[in-house]
Amino acid sequence: MTETEELREWDRRYFWHPFTQMQCYGDDDPWIIERAEGNYVYDTEGHRCLDAIASLWCNIHGHRHPRLDAALIAQIGKVAHSTALGASNPPAIHLAKALVEITPASLQHCFFSEDGSEAVEVAIKMAAQYWCNLGRPEKHLFLTLDNAYHGDTVGAVSVGGFPLFHAVYGHLLFPTLRLPSPYVLQWEDCEGDPLQATTAWLATLESTLQDQGSEIAALILEGGVQGAAGILPFPPGILAGAQRLCRAYEVLLIIDEVATGFGRSGKLFSCEWESVEPDLLALGKGLSGGYLPLAATLAAEHVYAAFLAPFGETRQFYYGHTYTANPLACAVALENLALFAEGAVLAALPGKIAQLRAGLQRFHGRSWAGEVRQFGMMAAIALRDPRTNAPYPYADRVEYAVCRRAREMGVYSRPLGDLLTIVPPLSVTAAEIDIILNTLYDAMAEGRS
Repeated sequence: MTETEELREWDRRYFWHPFTQMQCYGDDDPWIIERAEGNYVYDTEGHRCLDAIASLWCNIHGHRHPRLDAALIAQIGKVAHSTALGASNPPAIHLAKALVEITPASLQHCFFSEDGSEAVEVAIKMAAQYWCNLGRPEKHLFLTLDNAYHGDTVGAVSVGGFPLFHAVYGHLLFPTLRLPSPYVLQWEDCEGDPLQATTAWLATLESTLQDQGSEIAALILEGGVQGAAGILPFPPGILAGAQRLCRAYEVLLIIDEVATGFGRSGKLFSCEWESVEPDLLALGKGLSGGYLPLAATLAAEHVYAAFLAPFGETRQFYYGHTYTANPLACAVALENLALFAEGAVLAALPGKIAQLRAGLQRFHGRSWAGEVRQFGMMAAIALRDPRTNAPYPYADRVEYAVCRRAREMGVYSRPLGDLLTIVPPLSVTAAEIDIILNTLYDAMAEGRS
């Protein structure tokens, strides 16, 4: 038995994988990534694949970036971890300051956590306690969207809208109010007209706030696109209009930029496109450049101030985990921000986004392709059965077979329902964008039978 065969056997036997039906996992030889370099990952047998999903939408500058590696090595020579409960560390202090300086001006304080779901969980709890601290506990409801995805912890699932993932946990969740998905509203009710869709959605939001604003703690929205729902972009004006109405009706605005933050939209933060300054902002994924688990929730001054009081009044935010503000993760994140500050990463994005948009055109009208959607450096292509013009049966796992074929051809992707996604590192080159598009085109075309 080779080392790879032994690892595969142990992988099947001991490792329970996320979002994975383990009974099927053994049907194929598990793919084991041993190392990576630049925009490529390598398995234990030396097979190289272009990382078309940025290791689940988090890698920014490529793998083994020399400056990020050096930041990690330098910090590990000092301290790997120390608690942030009643103590601090230099990388976390510098990173909190840096994040306040680069995020929208409303945000003045930074609370660290370990992943995007937790960053949202923090925002939810801050919003709930904010109103309690102000003596208004009746403002306890959260307003969210159909098709929303904010993570997999209980609070994040409560404000999500993914029955496939989360229906089984319904009895654990707190009740929420829901608005229609702006994208679905645009294309199902407004004949694709973005202005009409934005007007209709904002009217629905205002009606809800008029009726129940006195009970609503916060509205939570993803940063301009519903990512896990299948890359469903908002029509222009949704975020700015939501901010205006939330201010008018005394409702906090939470923006979840876990997926869209750090350049994915074409700007450092998606909020910038409409000059939105939320009360709470959730960040994750790209915060550490895709190196280590790290997330942050940024809060406006008035939110933070509501937690300040004499110690005995117990208004402090009773939340935190063992690895909150881990020095290793914060040190790498600081160097990630330094790379962004130099300007070249963001300056290159318009050309890459335009190239991706142009390359997606060839998928339109194919008998084996459905909708094609893009938001900045995120894209999704629906796989269709040409015999029925409908998605393949979920149980047939055709999308997985297509991704496996693409991997054999040198591109690492994974399905999202009936979609194939393209969310590469921002360091992807023009030639590599073409490789991704051509490979997925060929793999999908082969899979049509």
